This record gives sequence, C-alpha cells and structure tokens, in this order.
Amino acid sequence: MYALEIENLCKDFGNFGIKNISLKLPVGFILGYVGQNGAGKTTTIKLIMEQIKKDSGEIRVFGKKYTDDEVAFKDMIGFISDENYFPGTFTTKDIVKTMKSFYTSFDEKKFKAYIEKWKLPEGKMVKNFSKGMKMKLMFASVLSRETKLLILDEPTGGLDPVIRIEILEELQNYISDGNRSVIFSTHIMSDLEKVADYLFFINEGKMIFNDTKDNILEGFLLIKGGSSELTPQIEKRLIGFKKSTIGFTGLINVNEKENIGKCFLTEKPSLEDIVVFHING
Repeated sequence: MYALEIENLCKDFGNFGIKNISLKLPVGFILGYVGQNGAGKTTTIKLIMEQIKKDSGEIRVFGKKYTDDEVAFKDMIGFISDENYFPGTFTTKDIVKTMKSFYTSFDEKKFKAYIEKWKLPEGKMVKNFSKGMKMKLMFASVLSRETKLLILDEPTGGLDPVIRIEILEELQNYISDGNRSVIFSTHIMSDLEKVADYLFFINEGKMIFNDTKDNILEGFLLIKGGSSELTPQIEKRLIGFKKSTIGFTGLINVNEKENIGKCFLTEKPSLEDIVVFHING
C-alpha cells in the first residue's frame, strides 16, 4: 500500500500551474519535496489537503480519496508549516481544549509528555514563545494524534541546529513502526540528506526527478576543469555549470562520464549541488 498516491495532478492559476504531477510514497518512508520558492511545493500540499481544488488528477491517502469520507481523510493527515497556526493568546491549556474538540484521537497525556520533554511553558501565551518553541508546540499537537501521513511545509527554516536535529529525530521516530509516512518540503538540503528516503524535485510546476535519495545522489557527478576546457561539445553534455576566469564546475549524469574524457576532475555532488545546477542550468 502507498501512503500517498498522486496521479496526473493539474492546477492552473493562469500565470502559473501544477502540470501532470504524479508520485507514489510507500508506507513507512520519508519523501523530500524539493524546489525553489514558487516551484509548486506549497500548491501541491494545499491540493493534497483540499485547501484548494484541483483541476484534474487523483489524490489518495492510504487508498482513500477526499470524497470518500472528508472527516476520515483529514483525520489521517497531520500538517505543520513554517508559521505558527495557533492564536497568539492561546496557552497550552487552550490548545488541549481545542484539539480535543476537533480530534477524537488526540491524546492529552501524550501532549503533556511532549510539553514536559521540550520544557514548553504551560501558562505562557503562544505569542511570547520563541520560533523554536512554537515549532515544538505544533509538533507536540500533531504527534499527539493518531495520524498516518505527516505533511511538513518548511518546518525547520530559521531554527537553530540543535532544534532541527531534535525535529529530524522525531520524524524518524514517527515512521519507525512502519505504518506511517512523511512528506517533507524544505530548502535545507542537508536535512533531507539525513532523513529522506525518496526525493521529488519540482521546478516551474513540473517534475524534474522522482526517485530514491540514494539513486539520485549516485546518478550525477560534478566535473571540474580549466575555463579553456569548457568547449561547446562539453557544455552540451552538462546539466548546468558555473564558470570563473580560472575554471568551471558542472553537473553531468553519471552515464556521461565516458563521453567527456579523462582530463576532468570528478567528485560526488551533494543534494544541494544537484538541485542548484538543475535550476540554474
């Protein structure tokens, strides 16, 4: 079974759109959803959560469509964004009351355990929390429900490394039983290199690649050489490159290695290298 299935998803806004996006996320894994601002990541997430309506295509979460059972569909999903979505005047007690009224699976004891674990002040209003505390509060509220698909939209942006590591550990704990999955949209490629099993790269509303993280990292090479060695023939084989007065660095598909000769240095790229060279060309 798949945690998330998207088939030929389309949404046209006139000057921008999602074009025939398809992906399958197996149960028990983390999918990194990658792309620059405006590429279509947040639009895709809103379509999955039925915050906006698709023009065409199919979306299924654990085999169910939104139209099958709206309440059950949304109950399976936990969502965390880069911005706090609790009212600023709320305290943790207000959040408990609200969550219990909306979600029958909300576990108050589990929520309080997270509050104690992360040392979040119970009597303090949310608007007076730090960014890291607000993020932990959202995670505590979602992880205290019986969700099956966790959707994250830039949750680690602007957080210090210690908090980011804690959150990444929680994601791995979340899928550890093999029955749940995560779709993780972020600009921080190092976070995805640590935890993602699959990667989906979207640019200008279209899929660029969709594969396991290991296959993607092993499927490309960086090549380096002198500026005079960057001939038109070599340039045509590059996915993207950057050039200075003394040399150049480019990205190629690994199967192009034999076609560029042996005069260049080659090394494995980072995920950030792969994404940046695809975008900049």
